[in-house]
Amino acid sequence: MSARLKAAFRPAAAMGLALAAVAIVLAALGASPLAVAADLADGACGNWIAVTDTLAKATPLVFCGLAVAIAFHGSLWNIGADGQPVAGALAAGALGPALAGWPHPLAIGAILGAGALGGALWGGIAGWLRARRNVNEVIGTIMLNFIAAQMLSWAVHGPLMEPSGAFPASAKIAAAARLRLYFAPSRLNLAMALAVALALVCELGLFRTAAGFQLRALGRNRRASAFFGVPIARITVGAMALSGALAGLGGAVQISAITHRLYETISPGWGYEAIAVALVARLSPLGVVPAAILFGALDNGSQVMQRADGISPELVYVVQALVIIVLLAFDAAAAGGWREFLGGGAPAAAMEADDA
Repeated sequence: MSARLKAAFRPAAAMGLALAAVAIVLAALGASPLAVAADLADGACGNWIAVTDTLAKATPLVFCGLAVAIAFHGSLWNIGADGQPVAGALAAGALGPALAGWPHPLAIGAILGAGALGGALWGGIAGWLRARRNVNEVIGTIMLNFIAAQMLSWAVHGPLMEPSGAFPASAKIAAAARLRLYFAPSRLNLAMALAVALALVCELGLFRTAAGFQLRALGRNRRASAFFGVPIARITVGAMALSGALAGLGGAVQISAITHRLYETISPGWGYEAIAVALVARLSPLGVVPAAILFGALDNGSQVMQRADGISPELVYVVQALVIIVLLAFDAAAAGGWREFLGGGAPAAAMEADDA
């Protein structure tokens, strides 16, 4: 089997095994796995509104999944794709009300640009700490997640609180800064098209540019990259800033198209879900798009599953976790052989993407 075919087979097999495990649990609980699966599919794509809502839910996951994939290619474990969209949303929500009277294209560009800059700053801080102070980026990005959440809480209870002061939310952004919705009453907007375009740009940048090669070389072997003159510090800070900008765009898009204002809990956990999206996509930027749509479908369908079958929507998170566990097991087995894997042999890095 070719390397590319194997790369496509593993995520599908992981998803199949995860669903089989969940089906066994459902059967043990007395529920019909087929009925639950049918209701899940109906909620995700049973009609046109369901399809468009699935795409709307998948959109921030594409941005955050791209952020994670870019950083992971450089062995930069960006666990901050939950705080970076919050930083982007905070910047967009703060600027949005001031854009009244602006031409629509300029207002959209300004609010999305603010979101990207906010996320880039948040990711760049973690990159600078890693490059200049050798602070582990896992610790740095997790701590920055908490800081971003607390900053958002402070903002909507303080300087950005809506004029009446009755609710912990910001004032609505100007109408000119709102991405238009299509196929009402769905929430579909042009952000998904932007996300797909960025996925293509990231794919070309990673595999067709010198900077992308340097980032991937850094991810393979930091010492060898330094020996051959790769600017480690600059690539580290730049990759984390770019990763943050992509995640920040996801937050800005949510403000511009969906909520139109800041709330205390703007992110339902996109950053952590995006890690699963990036892993299922094998860290391929183009692969992030269908992986995000799959996870968006699971999220969207879980609501119908709960209403029709009485099954908690938290089951979706069980499926996501099982997919990651099985996928990592597949990678370890493929790298070291089933005998070494089962016997405790050292597996290769599970996050490494297939370049063949």
